[in-house]
Amino acid sequence: MKTALVFGGTRFFGVNLVNALVEKGVSVTVATRQNSKDPFGDKVERIKVDRFEEASIQSAMQGREWDVVFDQLCYSSNDAEIIMNTLADKMKRYVFTSTLSVYDEGVNMAEETFDPYTYELKMVDRNDVTYQEGKRQAEAYFFQKATFPVVAMRIPIVLGEHDYTERLLHYIKSSKEGKKVFFPNPDAKMGFVHQQEAGEFLAWIAEKDYTGPINVCANGVISMSDLMQLIGEKTGKPLTVVSDEEHNSPYGVGATWTMSNDRATKLGYHFSNLHDWLPELVTKLAK
Repeated sequence: MKTALVFGGTRFFGVNLVNALVEKGVSVTVATRQNSKDPFGDKVERIKVDRFEEASIQSAMQGREWDVVFDQLCYSSNDAEIIMNTLADKMKRYVFTSTLSVYDEGVNMAEETFDPYTYELKMVDRNDVTYQEGKRQAEAYFFQKATFPVVAMRIPIVLGEHDYTERLLHYIKSSKEGKKVFFPNPDAKMGFVHQQEAGEFLAWIAEKDYTGPINVCANGVISMSDLMQLIGEKTGKPLTVVSDEEHNSPYGVGATWTMSNDRATKLGYHFSNLHDWLPELVTKLAK
């Protein structure tokens, strides 16, 4: 891989992806609406484009091609079709970010738990379906129609100091402010991935001879009650956890929801251990 185009490279783990590519010596083009600044300076090229407008991509990409296109902004089969219509002959490989949400709740789920090759394909817009269904349809479109190699990185909730969703921060703030937090099932367990690991994995898998969906998560899981206890320890203000289905919170899953990273491990990727970095991250966010 000598050249790469990145959609969604200017915030959160997209930044980690671009940094990992630059460190590998890849010539990176960042496709962005240029509504916000990025930290890359003169290390990357930038193209102004609207990812969700086919005409915008068609115009911006004329006469260009890349070894790999990375896409953090594909949320539906309509979004996938835009890529097919504009970039199919301009890349050798396509790597996009999917999600744990393609699976229903379950324990240690493998990639086969959701099969995009046989899932009924429907052309839908991301605004007309749930996040889960949108991502399912995006995968179904690519794995049933793409004329180029595709990798779908399925990830759980991503954690990091630059998480713009502030879901983990919600619990830390609640702890500091003495507020209660609500869960339908405080004993439910979840897995996570660090933003740096998500970005670095994308850059890594793009150079492997692999196509298809692949699960990516740190080793280890944690129950929501144990996570709240950890937060209370780090803030010095124990959280009051309430089991309540009517009042929910960002990590309020009804049952354990975890995935297996065995496939990626067998390919040679060495994952971090959740319990090695999560306490430090909570400490940093608490400050």
